[in-house]
Amino acid sequence: MIKNKQLLLLFVWTAIAFILRFANLDSKPLWTDEFSTLVFSLGNSFRGMPIDRAIALSTLLQPLQFRPEAGIADVLNHLLLESNHPPVYFMVAHWWMRLFGPTEDSLVWIGRSLPALLGVISVPAIYFLGKFAFNSRLVGQCAAAMMAVSPYGIYLAQEARHYTLGILLVIASLFCLTLAAKKLQQRAPLPILAVLLWVVVNCFGIATHYFFALTLCAEAIALIAVIWQQFHGKLPISDNQQPNIWQFQILWRLFAVALGTLAGGLVWLPIFLSNKYGSELTNWIVSGDRTFLAWINPIFQALAGWITVVSLLPVESPNLAVVAGSAIGMAIFLIWALPLLLNALKTALKTPDTRLGTVIFGGFAIGAIFLFFSFAYFLGIDLTRGPRYNFVYFPGVILLLGATLAVIYDTPTFKTRWFNLPAIEVSGKKAVMLILAMGFVSGITVNSNLGYRKYYKPDLLVPIIREVSKVPVLIATTQKTHVEIGELMGIGLEWERRKKGSAADSVTDLTDVTDVRKKEEVKAFDSPQFLLVKQRRDAPEIVAILDKTLNQLERPLDLWLVNFRAPVNLAAQKCQLESRDLPGVDGYEYQVYHCSRS
Repeated sequence: MIKNKQLLLLFVWTAIAFILRFANLDSKPLWTDEFSTLVFSLGNSFRGMPIDRAIALSTLLQPLQFRPEAGIADVLNHLLLESNHPPVYFMVAHWWMRLFGPTEDSLVWIGRSLPALLGVISVPAIYFLGKFAFNSRLVGQCAAAMMAVSPYGIYLAQEARHYTLGILLVIASLFCLTLAAKKLQQRAPLPILAVLLWVVVNCFGIATHYFFALTLCAEAIALIAVIWQQFHGKLPISDNQQPNIWQFQILWRLFAVALGTLAGGLVWLPIFLSNKYGSELTNWIVSGDRTFLAWINPIFQALAGWITVVSLLPVESPNLAVVAGSAIGMAIFLIWALPLLLNALKTALKTPDTRLGTVIFGGFAIGAIFLFFSFAYFLGIDLTRGPRYNFVYFPGVILLLGATLAVIYDTPTFKTRWFNLPAIEVSGKKAVMLILAMGFVSGITVNSNLGYRKYYKPDLLVPIIREVSKVPVLIATTQKTHVEIGELMGIGLEWERRKKGSAADSVTDLTDVTDVRKKEEVKAFDSPQFLLVKQRRDAPEIVAILDKTLNQLERPLDLWLVNFRAPVNLAAQKCQLESRDLPGVDGYEYQVYHCSRS
């Protein structure tokens, strides 16, 4: 009976996770990294994209077309030559694409549905790990509930990226780490099958994302913490005195895991080092500055990422009043919840039944955070700038939250006092429900695009273009990597979406229109052109290509320079800069030139 109730409760958390991750799945615009995932998973390439000449919208979006003849060999060939990521997720995503055969209308949903599904699977996975690590169904249920509603987890699951597969592999690797820690406690060697499983999981993790190596380093730190605690008598050790040969096997099998993982990881080192795109695609996290902001940014960026594991109200809403109210609400919640969580964590660390699990995952999380700050302050690589990279230790944090929520749940009452206000008394069960409710509301915030909003917002730029330009449009950018191609693809997809939405209205309008010029204006919106100018050190050469392209196109024409990284002077082209102040758009710096007939 108890088992059935536990499974029913786990089903409820899994169902909530499913709803939160699949709701509004394709409503948010794709961003550049997602375009990379889709193109490579389809077995397509960015290399065939025409450069230095005007192209049609259909040509720009050609790499997003599903080709039944494309195979895994195409995925590997294009990915390893054009990107800086290992291939496991892209291979899995390719099979997923072949299973559904995406069309232009379903591509976004299908591309994001695989990470969303993997995110749902992480809920029962974290339950079983929590139950095993702490010998407690309650901890497992609290961890599963927190994983289901965590706004950070929902953010990762609603992107066509590889992070939810990485999270599942982190959970699997942490399972092996927990088993190893328990065997150390029992002074028994790790079973051979567990050694092999651990090595295989770790190798797949590295082949999914290179930053999985940080997970492994954090696990090593956690294992050292467990051994240290045992050495100082803070963790109980089995009284069974094993022969020396067994103690030797304990160390040897842990060494075998490390050796096998190292061998599996080094396979990718030549590919990683030989990839010329690696530094270009990751320059944004490298900083050589030693300014005051460069020193404090990692701290605040890390804090922001940690807070969103539990709480994220609509602080990115366009309504200033909503932003202010959300910030105040989150502050009040954190002032109330943080003392409860910290006190519960101390209790879990002191309680014999939960001490080992708390040391394992506490050491793991602290180890990962130490590595992140070490990269930022010693190597000048600020991983905290990308919240998505926290996936390497996110499951460990969820397990710690599961343990603390279980302690709170078992506590009859709590009293909290703010300043000189009367103390508020709340039961442990109600406190847990309030924390989970905050997570649920925060999850809705994310899938409603009011939190963790996409940096690139073509859905705001395209309406501006359509409103301002009543003549044919050329959208131009300078191109260095496939990131810039993705920026234009975002505009192209949004244009297509709006064109289809207004197609019926346009046809109706044209039946009553006899003015030829009006018909041409409507047609102009159906056929924007795009220009990718190869980024060169010589700025005049870039401008010369732009001039040449403008000379080949009919006038009148509106030229939109979007993220164009070169100074221009278009007076000779009889192109006049738009005099109005147009709204800013995140991810897109733009200028508009109206080019008249010569």
